Amino acid sequence: MENEPSTDSWLEDTRTSYDTVAASYADQVRNLLDETPVERAVLELFADLVSSRGGGSVADVGCGPGRITAHLRQLGVDAFGIDLSPGMIEMARRDHPGLRFELGSMTDLNLSDGSIAGLVAWYSLIHIPDTQIGTVFKHFHRVLQPGGPLLLSFHVGDTSKVKTEGYGGHPMKVMVHRRQHSQMIGWLDEAGFTVDEHRTLTSAESPLGGILLARRRPDLQ
Repeated sequence: MENEPSTDSWLEDTRTSYDTVAASYADQVRNLLDETPVERAVLELFADLVSSRGGGSVADVGCGPGRITAHLRQLGVDAFGIDLSPGMIEMARRDHPGLRFELGSMTDLNLSDGSIAGLVAWYSLIHIPDTQIGTVFKHFHRVLQPGGPLLLSFHVGDTSKVKTEGYGGHPMKVMVHRRQHSQMIGWLDEAGFTVDEHRTLTSAESPLGGILLARRRPDLQ
């Protein structure tokens, strides 16, 4: 594993990097779901789960330029997006006018307890250090309604590396973490989630991607 940025700087490095590449990134991923039928099926399953529970607001956390948020809206989900990068939020609002996008960090979600019916983190956990994953999942648990579905995607593997260039050749400084399903499931269990489905696949989204569907367990009385 390569040296990680200091814990004091990784959030700012991530924000600055994605501000720098926002326009190029939005262009690159805009139509990516057209090439990923399995991912579309998973998103449709997630939307059906939200609907079967009576609907409600769904947070797309780490929404980037808003393509997953917009797709969920097309599936009938009352989805809104949250992202750390002002540049990404600008692209999301430009490309999907009329939808709700707001600045925020998954390490400190500014949402009320039990206020959302579902949550998606679509390849947005890949820059979160291991030491912060527990905090992130506790926030996910806090803001979700009991039984609410959680959909995660991530890069599968055992290594982490520093990404210094990306999306149009622009400079970046972010850690990219690859993780195993067992590691993710363990963290989710500790945070109060039950994992119902998980799989690994190769597609345009990731050379080796993981998809995981979980639900928030009720708090123990």
